[in-house]
Amino acid sequence: MDEFLIIRLSSLGDIIHTLPAFAALRRRFPESRIAWVVSHAGRSLLDLVPGLDEVIVPGEDRWLGRLRRRERTALDFQGLMKSGLMAMRSRARRRLGFGPKNLREPPARFFYTERLPEVPEEDHVVLKNLRLLRLLGLEETRFEFPLSVPEAFRESVRRRLAGLGWTSGQGLVVFNVGAAWPTKRWFHERWAAVASSLDRERFFPVFLWGTDDELRIAETASRASGAAVLPFLTIAGTLALLQESALLVSGDTFALQAACALDVPVVGLFGPTNPGRNGPFAPRDKIAFHELACSRCYKRDCETVDCLKAVTAEEVASFVGEALKTHA
Repeated sequence: MDEFLIIRLSSLGDIIHTLPAFAALRRRFPESRIAWVVSHAGRSLLDLVPGLDEVIVPGEDRWLGRLRRRERTALDFQGLMKSGLMAMRSRARRRLGFGPKNLREPPARFFYTERLPEVPEEDHVVLKNLRLLRLLGLEETRFEFPLSVPEAFRESVRRRLAGLGWTSGQGLVVFNVGAAWPTKRWFHERWAAVASSLDRERFFPVFLWGTDDELRIAETASRASGAAVLPFLTIAGTLALLQESALLVSGDTFALQAACALDVPVVGLFGPTNPGRNGPFAPRDKIAFHELACSRCYKRDCETVDCLKAVTAEEVASFVGEALKTHA
């Protein structure tokens, strides 16, 4: 029996972007055993992925013994020294990875037994991940995201929303104010302006957050707009929320990638990152992005954040209105 080890330790959005490669492996090798090594933070996401045989979290009991299997083929989708080292520590006979020009840390290539020839970095990262499967003889382009959220989580989310004033006759519009990088976080007054533009009889806006800093943004926008602030949600709770939603408005972060994976309409707000590489891919989705001389800098700190300032509340409100036209 074929055995595979997927290495994608973090982050949550990048784990989402690796799921189509896992799905392709499972389709091609239905009887194979597939394990995934991931950070502790990503485990709860992989617990929602059907067809995955084993999740290995470094640091957990007996994790190294479970990692080491020479008969496996290891695939490193992360391209860092730490992920390459994980491939080496697996003792897998075949260790597959990207070539140096497609690696965030090029020395990681020395941990692989086989490297993929250079592929375009301008294409969507999901396609990049699928192309790594060429080393196994697979040519795949299908964006399939195997995720299964238990109904209990959706019921819990509905109860929480009802407690905030939502009724089932209203379309739920989720504004995700957070992002790991400060340069990806839009401004509270603009969030408030877009939320205020909604027809409250037809649509129910809520602010989603994940950290204390994001909670402060959400609460400030809530006071200005009257839109509700959601309680803290787990990963499964967030996915359940998105499945109940008519639309997500978000920057380049996990909630956006999760909504795309769940086929939820999105309006994506992009500053320092490339929407063509990291953004939504459904034709119906909207992207607020302005090409500047410094675009695609991928900086986590910036004194001016001109790229985000160029995204106006009026523009986003217009995209939201267009996206909601088809909502019954």
